[in-house]
Amino acid sequence: MSSDTSRRWWRRSELWEVGSVLLLGQTVSFILALLNFTSSLSANLGANSPVTLALFGYVSLTLVYGSILLYNRHKLIIPWYWYALLAFFDVQGNYLINSAYYFTSVTSVALLDCWSIGWVILFTWIFLGTKYSLFQFLGAALCGTGLSLVLLSDSNVGGEGGSNPLLGDMLVIVGTFFFALSNVGEEFCVKKNCGFEVLAMLGLFGMLFSVIEIAITERKNLEAVIWSTELILTFVGYTVGFFIFYSITALILKTSGSTLYNLSLLTADIWAVLIRVFFYHQKVDWLYYISFSIVGVGLFIYTKSEKNPDPSPEPEKGNPGPQYQLVHEQSIETPSASL
Repeated sequence: MSSDTSRRWWRRSELWEVGSVLLLGQTVSFILALLNFTSSLSANLGANSPVTLALFGYVSLTLVYGSILLYNRHKLIIPWYWYALLAFFDVQGNYLINSAYYFTSVTSVALLDCWSIGWVILFTWIFLGTKYSLFQFLGAALCGTGLSLVLLSDSNVGGEGGSNPLLGDMLVIVGTFFFALSNVGEEFCVKKNCGFEVLAMLGLFGMLFSVIEIAITERKNLEAVIWSTELILTFVGYTVGFFIFYSITALILKTSGSTLYNLSLLTADIWAVLIRVFFYHQKVDWLYYISFSIVGVGLFIYTKSEKNPDPSPEPEKGNPGPQYQLVHEQSIETPSASL
């Protein structure tokens, strides 16, 4: 094979890899928009219970991936208490951000939700040793600029400020903090471990923490719910979407990292608008098309300039850091398939 042919083949394979990562990111972003729409629909039907919605999703992860681990007689590689901490962060992030919608406007939640990107960059730099190039920061900035156009368009349309905007804004910021910890922790686990184990344990402990929070915060709300066929189907749809969302999330975190994952989720607000257009026949402002294009360019620049999403040292090149030694030693004793 000539050098020119080899170079062209390498470029095509590289573009295919970038394109597949972007496609996965937009798939999970679209599913997130569907989940938000379904959550809003369930609330309109009289079920003000965001934690209960998530509970069934965690149950689905436990049943499917837990069954795979039991069938293979898989032994845990990472201690269970790390998964418990990871699930706690994830449940709190879901609860806080969903609760913020009752106190502040949708525009404020979408804007402040971008804090997760800053948290993720900080945490991956501190805990995983990830290094970012100037082009990656440029790509992230373009993504933020694209989302700002959506928010500008929404603010021109107008919207209520909420009953307690300051409280709602604080809930979003704290929620993004927990989500960032969950994403970075999950990124570390799926890159050093079996993806099935991570999803099964996240589902198990997420289910346990959700039951506790439901008993404390949503018990009275559930007692007042009038169940109907439409509401039950809403819960079923949310559960299916939740399962697919977390399954694809683990794959993206394993291949590309939590920063690109959170950047991809920025387009969820744009997909949400298109969903409202489809269901409610609303008109789309021209800024949405420009916004989607800018975010797409930013994601492409970030993905194209990503050199090594897994910054951990290879065992054969020297002794790994102490944070990887336990996982490496136990993985030799317990081989596991990657997700």
